[in-house]
Amino acid sequence: MCGIVGFVDKTILNKKPVITEMMDMIKHRGPNSSGEYVNDEVALGFRRLSIIDLKGGDQPILNEDKTKAIIFNGEIYNFQPIRADLIAAGHKFTTHADTEVLLHGYEEYGIEGLLKKVRGMFAFTIWDDVKKELVGARDFFGIKPLYYYHQDGTFLFGSEIKSFLKNPKFKKELNKEALRPFLTFQYSALAETFFKNVYQIPEGHYFTLKDDQLTIKKYWDMDFKENHLSFEKTVDAIDASIKDSVETHRISDVEVGSLLSSGVDSSYITALLRPEHTFSIGFDDKKYHEGIAAKALADRLGLKNKNDVVTSQEAFKNFPLIQYYLDEPDSNPSVVPLYFLTKLASKEVTVILSGEGADELFAGYANYGWHSHSKAIRIFAQGLKRLPRGVRASIAHGLKRVPNFHGRLHLYEATAPAEEFFIGEARIFNEDEAGQILKPAYRSSESVEQIVEKSYKKVRHYDDEVKKMQYLDIHQFMAKDILLKADKMSMANSMELRVPFLDKEVAKVAQGIPTKYLLNSEGSKYALREASNRHLPKEWAQREKLGFPVPVSAWLHDKPIYEEIRALFSEDFVTEFFDRPAILKMVDDYYHNRGHNDDRRKIWTVYTFLVWYRVYFIDQEKPEFIPDVHKVAAQA
Repeated sequence: MCGIVGFVDKTILNKKPVITEMMDMIKHRGPNSSGEYVNDEVALGFRRLSIIDLKGGDQPILNEDKTKAIIFNGEIYNFQPIRADLIAAGHKFTTHADTEVLLHGYEEYGIEGLLKKVRGMFAFTIWDDVKKELVGARDFFGIKPLYYYHQDGTFLFGSEIKSFLKNPKFKKELNKEALRPFLTFQYSALAETFFKNVYQIPEGHYFTLKDDQLTIKKYWDMDFKENHLSFEKTVDAIDASIKDSVETHRISDVEVGSLLSSGVDSSYITALLRPEHTFSIGFDDKKYHEGIAAKALADRLGLKNKNDVVTSQEAFKNFPLIQYYLDEPDSNPSVVPLYFLTKLASKEVTVILSGEGADELFAGYANYGWHSHSKAIRIFAQGLKRLPRGVRASIAHGLKRVPNFHGRLHLYEATAPAEEFFIGEARIFNEDEAGQILKPAYRSSESVEQIVEKSYKKVRHYDDEVKKMQYLDIHQFMAKDILLKADKMSMANSMELRVPFLDKEVAKVAQGIPTKYLLNSEGSKYALREASNRHLPKEWAQREKLGFPVPVSAWLHDKPIYEEIRALFSEDFVTEFFDRPAILKMVDDYYHNRGHNDDRRKIWTVYTFLVWYRVYFIDQEKPEFIPDVHKVAAQA
């Protein structure tokens, strides 16, 4: 695990100091060592967090005749059998690292052939000095990030955007079109990031750069096609694939621990891994303390559990640092506990397993159609789903027009086309609301409908609306929010976070499961819960999904925090983006009229952007970590 940076540019003659400064910006991703490859055309930089082949895995790694060089971020879990095949084919290895398998695999199989063979999480680039060509790829789901900037004969790439700030050819500029969709989605939703002309290589894609021409191609995607297995055999297949994935993901030359929440996903992974160390986090508001339930499970499994409490002052004062590490604003409140949880775990282990991806692959979100606790309504909704598409749509349109009643939303989402109501797992401001608080220069962007249509048009032939929603979330919410925050928050604390649910062998099983086995009258993520039942206490597998519960409402009603947010909303630079009286009214009304509205997520989203903007465009320096002195004193 590490961070990679690089650039292709014939006009920067002294590349060494530039690549060194770029590497230093992501030292947190790899504090153990660094390395670079530099010639007249390209500079490759690498920061290493030692996980496999601790003595011999430094990068960049060159092939036998020194004509190709690779830098790599991630893990290839099946590198050992591929390595054996490559040795049999005549390749000479100088290390025992998975990185070198990618390099020789590229020589032997080509980029597409290599990507068909590997299993893991990765972002890598290879410079071919004979072809004068740069080739690279990002893993199947986008677990590891890979950004690029391509302007005026310069191509920059790296694990984090902040490394680009040290390249003299990079022009730092705010992408004005990113703000309006952010207010709806809570994350950077466009292909272009919040930095103008900076993009990500999409998940499941590889790129080639030759003669300053960039080509990006897809090599993998989820393809939901229901199989005909029985429910029992489906549960068997899920359990077998996840057990195999966890076993594969434990490969390491350093100790592996796991993150443990009160939910089924991380609990399932932990029960299979049985690590020496588990870690949990909570808040000083007892309603939001997952650590208590997690500790109870760890005790029942006979595992050690280390947990901590994040105070409101600790969370709030370090929010600018969190946004710095994220590169782009992300108002998902779970970034806060995830940062502190990985900070806690980093004191004991270097590698942690976590439960991201289970909800997208196994239909765990309530918004897929789980809005009623009435069993009768849920059973009735299941029956409606079996009707022809046109009949379902007519029923849905009728439900939109009738007065509200209990179960109406559940029945509507069971019958309506996904394109009509589902934009992903977050909807903070609707588009009209966003337009009302934004200044005119920031109202122009792709519409929400245009953004999600890019995914929906790829699955328009699906007759299953839940599968459409899963596909959208895999390419929007999961790739651009869930996985980016998992990578950035863990690497902020120099930790490798692995996600066993997001394994291509698990995906082969998940994409064939009939929706009726996942989302039905018994619950959401039903087949996965039944598989986890084989390893967890019965009541644990049925626990309601909470995500990372965060006391945003309590923070906004805390007078010192309210006053600090209000002070930020009152600053002069805010008027560049927002109608200042409108956002001040929003925060004032929420503070003074407790319970009269629920604008907490809207306030938090505006606040997140302003904090991020101040860090990157006003202060322009890394914030310092600020401990809660009262907590430190209490722990002393």
